Amino acid sequence: MGRGTLRIYLGAAPGVGKTYAMLAEAHRRVERGTDCVVALVEHHDRPRTEVMLHGLEQIPRSEIDYRSAVFTEMDVDAVLERAPAVALVDELAHTNVPGSRNAKRWQDVEELLKAGIDVISTVNIQHLESLGDVVESITGVRQQETVPDEVVRRADQIELVDMSPQALRRRMAHGNIYQPDKLDAALSNYFRPGNLTALRELALLWTADRVDEYLQQYRGEHNIRTTWQARERIVVGLTGGPEGRTLIRRASRMAAKGSGSEILAVYIARSDGLTSASPKELAVQRTLVEDVGGTFHHVIGDDIPAALLEFARGVNATQIVLGSSRRKTWQYIYGPGVGATVARESGPDLDVHIVTHEEVAKGRGLPIARGARLGRARIVSGWLVGVAGPVLLSLLLRSLENGPGLANDVLLFLFLTVAAALLGGLRPALASAAVGVMLLNYWFTPPTQTLTVQDPENFVAIVIFFAVAVAVSSVVDLAARRTHQAARLRAESEILSFLAGSVLRGETALDALLERVRETFAMESVALLERASDVDPWTCAGFVGPAPVARPDDADVDMPVGDNMALALSGRVLPAEDRRVLGAFAAQAAVVLDRQRLVSEADRARRLAEGNRIRTALLAAVSHDLRTPLAGIKAAVSSLRSDDVAWSPEDEAELLEGIEDGADRLDHLVGNLLDMSRLQTGTVTPLIREIDLDEVVPMALGGVPEGSVDLDIPETLPMVAVDPGLLERVVANVVENAVKYSPGGEPIAVAASAHGERVELRVVDRGRGVPDEAKERIFEPFQRYGDAPRGAGVGLGLAVSRGFAEAMGGTLDAEDTPGGGLTMVLTLTAAPGREQAQDRAVLPAEATS
Repeated sequence: MGRGTLRIYLGAAPGVGKTYAMLAEAHRRVERGTDCVVALVEHHDRPRTEVMLHGLEQIPRSEIDYRSAVFTEMDVDAVLERAPAVALVDELAHTNVPGSRNAKRWQDVEELLKAGIDVISTVNIQHLESLGDVVESITGVRQQETVPDEVVRRADQIELVDMSPQALRRRMAHGNIYQPDKLDAALSNYFRPGNLTALRELALLWTADRVDEYLQQYRGEHNIRTTWQARERIVVGLTGGPEGRTLIRRASRMAAKGSGSEILAVYIARSDGLTSASPKELAVQRTLVEDVGGTFHHVIGDDIPAALLEFARGVNATQIVLGSSRRKTWQYIYGPGVGATVARESGPDLDVHIVTHEEVAKGRGLPIARGARLGRARIVSGWLVGVAGPVLLSLLLRSLENGPGLANDVLLFLFLTVAAALLGGLRPALASAAVGVMLLNYWFTPPTQTLTVQDPENFVAIVIFFAVAVAVSSVVDLAARRTHQAARLRAESEILSFLAGSVLRGETALDALLERVRETFAMESVALLERASDVDPWTCAGFVGPAPVARPDDADVDMPVGDNMALALSGRVLPAEDRRVLGAFAAQAAVVLDRQRLVSEADRARRLAEGNRIRTALLAAVSHDLRTPLAGIKAAVSSLRSDDVAWSPEDEAELLEGIEDGADRLDHLVGNLLDMSRLQTGTVTPLIREIDLDEVVPMALGGVPEGSVDLDIPETLPMVAVDPGLLERVVANVVENAVKYSPGGEPIAVAASAHGERVELRVVDRGRGVPDEAKERIFEPFQRYGDAPRGAGVGLGLAVSRGFAEAMGGTLDAEDTPGGGLTMVLTLTAAPGREQAQDRAVLPAEATS
């Protein structure tokens, strides 16, 4: 029995209708006579989804006891025994209750697929394992239930269930997703418009990439070389010249006109390593390509136009951007140039853009060195000049009544021999010398039309001609081979320089290095394999390209790195001379892999050390500050409950007031601890909107004694773009801290002023002040300056305040107060304009991350 097929409905967020679409598909299949059952569907008490279950056969769930509670999960054995044609399994990323057959639901689905059962399932984009960090940075929530990307990518069909954020929020407001008691919290947290828009974009982009993979696979299976313009892909041809930056920027502007366009910059180098490109300029252009969101590719090819078109068609490009030729007019005698050739041979499926630039017709600079590996056309030309040239020259000289003389005839034949050496190398030159000797002897040396030489001087002339021709041919061939060796060493030095530069720059991307290996040696796939010992199986530490090999023995080329690591390449067999550079790449790959692991271990150790430091500081700081109010509350409660004393109403009121004060202090301490925890984990997500300072600051002064603050906020101040809740916490902490350290009876000043696009709120006290060297230290967690009394807090107020200020795009700094004391300066971003801000203030808050 063959493997079943997997169809997945992918959504951006809960409630977009994945389960509903899956059940609708089940009803369609049942109507067509397909044996379809519900293995497990979670309707979450949504009426419309629950109605869709009517008329479908449901497999009873299995019950599992866990921690004195009963849970239900999909009964895999019952589904396998029922053996339907199609099974519906909801929530692919779900984690099964301990004691289940498998740890994850996607593993249950794998069993059904292996049994030949087709499965229809659902999953949200935030549950893909590779997107966990991205989703956490957007929503502030870490997804605990994930599914490996490869499981979803292997699906036979992936259908995106899409819905706009506004429509989803309306559906929630109508009560179609969550119960009314959970509605407000959901709309104001996870289901904010900004979160939903970002998740929707992730889902669309992920699906588009998957569709692109299907397309590339189909084109490869059917050997389709023409371009299908389903998506704009712009290939930029780079020569390493100064015009490359202009081409990249022009391609970026072209890509910006269409959503989803891609930029692929490609530099094509000859297989012999000869190049006139500047490595420094290529590095600058590579950085520029990455800055505009494109990718850089290094391709090997002797025929530049053919290699460029092959690359463009291989990536299904729709446009090619090339620069106008830098050749001077006379240099066109060598051919029409790359641009004209690509435009002529591109066909109707590729648009070629020739972009002008400042380097047009200024020449190519140093000529490209010619190597000893000559193309077929040059070798044929060399043989024609070396063999046919002397024959034609003989006919021409014989047609003249008065020839130039034997000495001049020898020089003309010698010229053809040198030309044959320059074009075709040593062999055509030797053949030209031999043919020239025969023709000179037969036609131009008395007696003519015989192979004998009567005059000794003529014999010497012919011998010298042959010797000179052979010597010149040998010198020319030797120079060509030396030039090739020098060019190859230059190419190797450039590659080794790149590797050394990557070490100095601290680049640790293993995939990028393996991709460089694949492009440099024109391979199909490259894999870095390793094993623990000689008897253990090989494992893949990283790979690029399709179908990487699992063992070095299966590769076309393998380069050992130590005893238990190897770089395996597939695609073609490399010559022995390339293995030296490949060995450098392999050694660098091993270094990069070790560095990645060391960085990961260092990050883990740093996080553990930071956690230990915070825990130690927390224990030291709260050992007294939390127990003091608890002790006061405990004493007051015990006194009130005592039967030995009859408390008067005034005494009871005083004890209750003490309990309330202690509870308020505890609440304040715990609130600061929780806020610091949120800042440390990066889960603070402000809701930015435009508001007047005089709406927030007075509310923040509710916790300080009356008359202890002089408030000065002008009505003409512009509105500020802040999170009102976070701003209130910042102001309250800063003001309470200032009141605490201000001399008794002297109020602090809270004043606001506008400075261009900034609004400053200054909290001024007349206390002892803080030395310059301690001004930054007071913003660190668990820091209390000077002789602050115990019970005055755990030293988190200013740290939390600065964290909240920076989360809103502002700053919080400490300055000296003229005449003594400390001034806290809170800088916020001013709104664009008052009228516009007032209009927008009534709109719903917009979530940003």
